[in-house]
Amino acid sequence: MELKGFLFGLLTFIIIIMLVIYFFIPFNTLELTPTPTNSNFSLDLENSKMQFYDNMRYFSNEISYKIDGCPLQKRSNMEEAFDILENLTTLEFFEVDFGEEILIECDSNVVVEDGLFIAGEGGPTNITVAGDFNLIYNGRVLLLRESKCPNPNVGLHELLHALGFDHSSNPDNIMYEVSKCKQTIGEDIPQLINELYSIENYPDLSFENVSVNMEGKYLNADLSIRNKGLRFSEKTNLIIYADDKKIKEIEISPLDIGYGTKLTLSNTWIGQININEIKLFLETDSKELDKSNNEISFVVKK
Repeated sequence: MELKGFLFGLLTFIIIIMLVIYFFIPFNTLELTPTPTNSNFSLDLENSKMQFYDNMRYFSNEISYKIDGCPLQKRSNMEEAFDILENLTTLEFFEVDFGEEILIECDSNVVVEDGLFIAGEGGPTNITVAGDFNLIYNGRVLLLRESKCPNPNVGLHELLHALGFDHSSNPDNIMYEVSKCKQTIGEDIPQLINELYSIENYPDLSFENVSVNMEGKYLNADLSIRNKGLRFSEKTNLIIYADDKKIKEIEISPLDIGYGTKLTLSNTWIGQININEIKLFLETDSKELDKSNNEISFVVKK
């Protein structure tokens, strides 16, 4: 009986030792391959710029287009490309007969460059710098070949060019310079689009190049006011205060995006004996991207 117990214990001990060896001591090396992902626009993390210029977008997320002279299949591919981007982002596309923001044209000729067939061309054609944004007024898509893929990869590629996106270094990304049917949009392109178009298209008036000086009781000032926003500005009043007293009010005409106006004030009478501060303020009832830049102050040196 004691021998049986001894043998059972010995067997149990051997089994435990074998399990420890199996689970904790490696006998071979396994090479692990990462699962392919297409969430990165660029494979070079130090050079992952996605757009031709920073913060490229149209006025609003509702973008007009016109398809001109395209056969039925190319038109269908382009319309499907619009639908795909609408489903992935906050963008909305609508067709117009004239005054379009994106023009889609077609060409039946096959273009060959460096031994490769060129399927299409696209990109912004009119850009204005508006503060932190590069605002796209117009874009163009030229479809040279029909997409042979289940998805309209050619149309999507060129449409994203028209939205400001550059080529990707990721061969699995739809913005790679050589088109393949397996390519997809990835996650970061829709994410950037939604971030850019989450900013509402308001104007943004701000002061530029302001200089102020006092000669006795007279105020002289040179200044510029610019609209750095995403929409033309409404009528605005420039109000000048000496301390808390309103000294002068000047009407500023509406300004288009990226445009400005320059003002020179000479010999503006300040009737106060002691002045501590001169303040210039842009007064408007319109919403703006940032109203903190509507005011600038100068301390009067004694």
